[in-house]
Amino acid sequence: MMPPQAIPDLELLWPGWARLPCALALVDAQGRVLQANETFTALAAAPDWAWLAPEAGAALREAWARRADFALELALAGAAGWRLCEARWDEGLGAHVCLWLDIGAAKQAALRAAEQVSQFRLLADHVPTLIALYEARSYRCLFANRGYAATFGLTEQSILGRTFTEIIGDAAADLVGPIVYEVERSGRPGFYERQLRGPDGQPRWIEAHVIPHLDAAGQVQAAFVQIVDITRHRLAEAAMRESEARLEKFMQASAEGILFHVDGRIVDANPALCTLIGYPLEELRERSAFDFLPVEEIGKVRQMMQAGAEVHYESAVLHRDGTRIPVELIVRAMARGGENQRMAIVRDIRDRVAAQARIRHLAQHDSLTQLLNRAAFMERLGPALARAQQRGHQLALLFIDLDNFKRVNDSLGHLEGDKVLSTVAERIRNCLRTSDLVGRFGGDEFVVLLNDVHQQEDVMVVLMALLSVVEVPVRADGRDLSVTPSIGVALYPRDGERAEELIQHADTAMYLAKARGRASYQFFEPEMARQAYADLVLEAELAEALTRDQFRLHYQPQIDAQDGRLVGAEALLRWQHPERGLLSPDAFIAVAERHRLMVPLGEWVMREALRQSKAWHDSGIAPVPIAVNLSSMQFRLDRFADTVREVLAEAGAPGEWLELELTERMLVDDLGTAPATLAALRALGLAISVDDFGTGYTALAHLTQLPLDKLKVDQSFVAKLPGDAGSLAITRAIVRMAKDLGLRVGAEGVRNEVQRALLAEWGCDELQGELVGDSMPARQFEAWVRKRSGGA
Repeated sequence: MMPPQAIPDLELLWPGWARLPCALALVDAQGRVLQANETFTALAAAPDWAWLAPEAGAALREAWARRADFALELALAGAAGWRLCEARWDEGLGAHVCLWLDIGAAKQAALRAAEQVSQFRLLADHVPTLIALYEARSYRCLFANRGYAATFGLTEQSILGRTFTEIIGDAAADLVGPIVYEVERSGRPGFYERQLRGPDGQPRWIEAHVIPHLDAAGQVQAAFVQIVDITRHRLAEAAMRESEARLEKFMQASAEGILFHVDGRIVDANPALCTLIGYPLEELRERSAFDFLPVEEIGKVRQMMQAGAEVHYESAVLHRDGTRIPVELIVRAMARGGENQRMAIVRDIRDRVAAQARIRHLAQHDSLTQLLNRAAFMERLGPALARAQQRGHQLALLFIDLDNFKRVNDSLGHLEGDKVLSTVAERIRNCLRTSDLVGRFGGDEFVVLLNDVHQQEDVMVVLMALLSVVEVPVRADGRDLSVTPSIGVALYPRDGERAEELIQHADTAMYLAKARGRASYQFFEPEMARQAYADLVLEAELAEALTRDQFRLHYQPQIDAQDGRLVGAEALLRWQHPERGLLSPDAFIAVAERHRLMVPLGEWVMREALRQSKAWHDSGIAPVPIAVNLSSMQFRLDRFADTVREVLAEAGAPGEWLELELTERMLVDDLGTAPATLAALRALGLAISVDDFGTGYTALAHLTQLPLDKLKVDQSFVAKLPGDAGSLAITRAIVRMAKDLGLRVGAEGVRNEVQRALLAEWGCDELQGELVGDSMPARQFEAWVRKRSGGA
């Protein structure tokens, strides 16, 4: 620092100034210290103002250069504190008289205060409320956070000094003014809520608290205003009110029952629920929901309530009259009327339960007879056998098949046939106890399980009842129609311990009963099982024989009864078994018929017979028709005549070269369709003969209805001629009747000349038997023909 020059000693001007506790200095416009007291000297320890912060020194020099009064707050170097320099320019002295004051503590306090204010503003600007401070009496804004100012389209600076009327508007001021004045008068907080429009023009709802700021004397100096935007809550409340209104309308209009409860206590219900259970609303409120549940459902429903989950399950409710109503419960938790409630939609599912029961019934029962179907019967048979085993009881399984039922369908149609089946099913059901099972296995087959059978006589009682009631005539198509059952019986555990085994054995016994004639029954015997196994083996061998060409045809000649000319040949089937040798039909035909092998086997016979006939016609050895025996299974085929037409076309032979022989039983069993089938066959040129006539059940009137060509007297009558008077009378009557009807007559089993002469005398047309020639292979037959021709 420069020493003072030409400046009077300040001690002379201001005695004692050098010892004042404050720092004084006389500084010229260039920043040179001209004079200073001891306090300043101690302060200015560094030269050239280096004891000040650089920016403070620069500011100070600029101020001195202006030669005017000033006051500056200056930071010391190294942030050591603050000094206040108050300077007065003295023109006479040509310098500033500077007073230096230590303001470090005050400055720190001011900085702390400024920092606190800054933090308060930061906090105020980010809290989710609007905050403002208004001066009492003038009602001018002293402070507002950003949110408060922005709500009214202002900033934190532009809002300051404005009255609340200027800020919120006259209308709002009229509304809140009385509250503000009351706060100012009483010194107690005030509150109000109002609606306003936000900057976006949308309505907003606010909740305002006015909090007085009191001085030490308790006088109101200002008031804080805290505003919370409650738009979201008001909108939620409005939405809730709308939702409750909609819910109320839904409750009243819903066809499904709706119930509200709190911990099982009913608080509300809609008309649909009241109607469902038969109670008015006033009798439901405040009662326990458990009062309206069946006892067996209470535990499940209580468990669901205690779980508190939103669930969906089936249960039941009780009507006022005690009726149990199956329902579906859809449970939800919701707030309603200011409390948490549980809402239950109570859906009446009686129709659904009935439909499901119907579906289960249809799945388990035959749609025509309403008896158990095969699957359902077998499903129940297993547990029944298990119970019988545990208790040591005996059971009986009955397999029932209606005799010749196809004849009913073919003659009367399936609708009338269904009526017969329904009637028979009802009769079978009425013969049984409620503990017994009965099912329809398909077609005309029924199966019965008799529970708790003590002895075979108990089964006999049921068998006699079934045979009796089933054959009672049934009214169908305006006429009385009788059907008869064939019944096979297997006993548990004697005849089998497994369900499939019992069914198989009862079925086997039934076939044996059917073979013995209509309206019969048969208990299973072990020998039947062995025979069934043998039949199974034989069936496989028959199928193999067809593919390996093991079948043969033998031919028995038929001659004219008057002149002995060859007029035909009957083809008789033989099986050249690889191990058992040549087998006649008696050894295998029954098995073939039971297992439908007769159809392909019968076609083979026709094809082979036509092949041979064509060969004999082409060679001239035996230009006569060949007769083949038909099985009932073949004759009942829907398109049998078409099959014959195809076989004729394949062989390249006319129908006149083939004759078909049917039994009386086949005609009687198929009276409904037989005439049409026979007419179609004759239209192809074939001759139709009735084999073994006299042993069946043909009514004489039927002969006039059927398109026939020939009757063949059964050999059982011919064999007894001429000694048996009865056979003689029957045979002669058959011959005469056939001739009167315009039919040819043939006789089988002619063994001697006496029989031949007698038959020829009566007018019999054709003869065959031992007297004429036994059945023989084709080559032997040809040799026989040649021998007769040579002899002639």
